[in-house]
Amino acid sequence: MAQTGKIYFASDFHLGLPAGSPPVEREKKVVNWLNSITHDAKEIYLLGDIFDFWWEYKLVVPRGFTRFLGTIATITDSGIPVHFFTGNHDMWVSDYLTIECGVIVHTAPVTTLFDGKKFHLAHGEGLGTKDFGYKILLSIFHNKPLRIIYSALHPAIGIGIGLRWSLSSRLGKGITKEFLGEEKEDLIRYAKSVLKNDNIDYFIFGHRHLAMIYKLQNEEEIVFLGDWIKNGSYAEWDGKSLQFKTLN
Repeated sequence: MAQTGKIYFASDFHLGLPAGSPPVEREKKVVNWLNSITHDAKEIYLLGDIFDFWWEYKLVVPRGFTRFLGTIATITDSGIPVHFFTGNHDMWVSDYLTIECGVIVHTAPVTTLFDGKKFHLAHGEGLGTKDFGYKILLSIFHNKPLRIIYSALHPAIGIGIGLRWSLSSRLGKGITKEFLGEEKEDLIRYAKSVLKNDNIDYFIFGHRHLAMIYKLQNEEEIVFLGDWIKNGSYAEWDGKSLQFKTLN
């Protein structure tokens, strides 16, 4: 890992989703952004829902994403670490991305230090939620025996079901939710619970599809990374400050 340079954070590319913008054009935009930051990137963190649906069989991976996967492999080959956090749309990764593309896969939140500042990083699905039904759904998605049974389906069937499920989601239907306020946002509730036991300077989340920074009472910052379904937003840490940026 380079000792100098910037650390970049992005999430919710939803590659393959035929909503908001054409999937191929979105993939090209993501690739162009990745290529534009490699000259000064020290690390890159992709915080979940990078793919709109990803189910990895032992010998089969989903069709598509060639430009993106090739770019990621080139970046990691150059010595720049790329961290991939699983999201609720792409939690079913195995070892393909690590072996073929060189990424570091995270399946749970991570707390780490950058230049003396403490960051808490997560995709965000299920964190802080009071929705019991959603908790049950996530437990089903994470259930290993059920995943083994699902993997026994022919890829044409298994991936086909997943793609149809994705299209039936609120994102597939073009539905978004506005900021609900501090007391009703699950991820703010979650951040406050973490702060009871740890001193965090910055929380960085995906999942929520909000592009904004929210400051808590003691100046801790919560960064909602937004998404790339229509536009594109990301955060960068230059060693001294965290900047939130939106593509033109």
